[in-house]
Amino acid sequence: MSIYVVGTCDTKGAELRYIRDLIKSAGHSTLLVDVGTQHDGGEVDVNSQMVAMHHPKGKAVVFDENRGEAVTQMSIAFKNFIRSRTDIEGIISAGGSGGTALVTPAMRILPIGIPKLMVSTVASGNVGPYVGSSDICMMYSITDIQGLNKISRKVLGNAAHAVVGMVKASIPEVASKPSIGLSMFGVTTPCIEGVLKALQAEFDCLVFHATGTGGQSMEKLVDSRMVKGLIDATTTEICDLLIGGVFSAGEDRLGSIIRTRLPYVGSCGALDMVNFGAKETVPEIYKERQLHVHNANVTLMRTSAEENKNIGEWLANKLNQMQGEVRFLLPLKGLSLLDAEGQTFHNPEANASLFDALENNVVQTEKRRLIKIDHNINDREFSMELVNQFRTIM
Repeated sequence: MSIYVVGTCDTKGAELRYIRDLIKSAGHSTLLVDVGTQHDGGEVDVNSQMVAMHHPKGKAVVFDENRGEAVTQMSIAFKNFIRSRTDIEGIISAGGSGGTALVTPAMRILPIGIPKLMVSTVASGNVGPYVGSSDICMMYSITDIQGLNKISRKVLGNAAHAVVGMVKASIPEVASKPSIGLSMFGVTTPCIEGVLKALQAEFDCLVFHATGTGGQSMEKLVDSRMVKGLIDATTTEICDLLIGGVFSAGEDRLGSIIRTRLPYVGSCGALDMVNFGAKETVPEIYKERQLHVHNANVTLMRTSAEENKNIGEWLANKLNQMQGEVRFLLPLKGLSLLDAEGQTFHNPEANASLFDALENNVVQTEKRRLIKIDHNINDREFSMELVNQFRTIM
């Protein structure tokens, strides 16, 4: 097993070898991998030609005269290279914006828990596109990664020792319980709190905040088989995908359950709302809609009957593709705290459009069932029915 030191050795060779040497001096095996696209990277363990051979269209497409295109194609080749390896105990890289964009997609496909550290000139800005739903550790380089100096030696040295520490240190073992995933939002918190209270003695309950990346992280764990099933009570990210909010988890939301056939209990949590930023950021076409200022940075928009119909049809299509045990619960008296009787978003007509779309489009079978519950999603009775259905299909 080795700690992979990766980067564009044609431009960052001295810095990457400095990191490698510190890791070696700490007693760990290393593999220096060159993903440079312009020049010979010098002394390395895996040169860029060897990495480029993993491109599905052959290595010739990687070494393009257009640097941007070359970086894009090398990133594809490097992802395939990483998929082919079975000896990675940790990975570290250092680079600018191009190097960061090149290496982090491959880091993201590694299982959660394998140490991943990226020293980057862009790590003090928005790192969401680089980290995604993975556990990449981003470290700001302070100076550009261009030569070794008293600042870069300290930062790169800290990074090298950090990845060694992550690889070397043991994680305290706890009593083993099967893990399950749960989705939650602020407006469905009482629902999930009730589920946790009922199930945490039996299961290691992993709760994901339904903010786009939360849903993506949950899906990644399902694909990695790190959970045994889902109680996906809060599917609000679908609203943002279809209507243009800021918390979309993408088109592949629910895709992992389709692929893995793991037990799935879902519901309509917070499908009554679309999320935007501060009120002034709400798109012009929605300015006259029913809005609720959740806080200074979050504004919620009530979904309409037509939007709920579209959401229901989208959900039905996904549910119909699931071949494992599926139970989808319909909370007939409200989808969130704001949708309870007397609250801001209470709109039974809009909800009926959602429920009708699901009932008219979901193909129910012995394994795939819609279940109507005459409660708000945050009522204790609804939480207990989520628990009962999950225990049944587990």
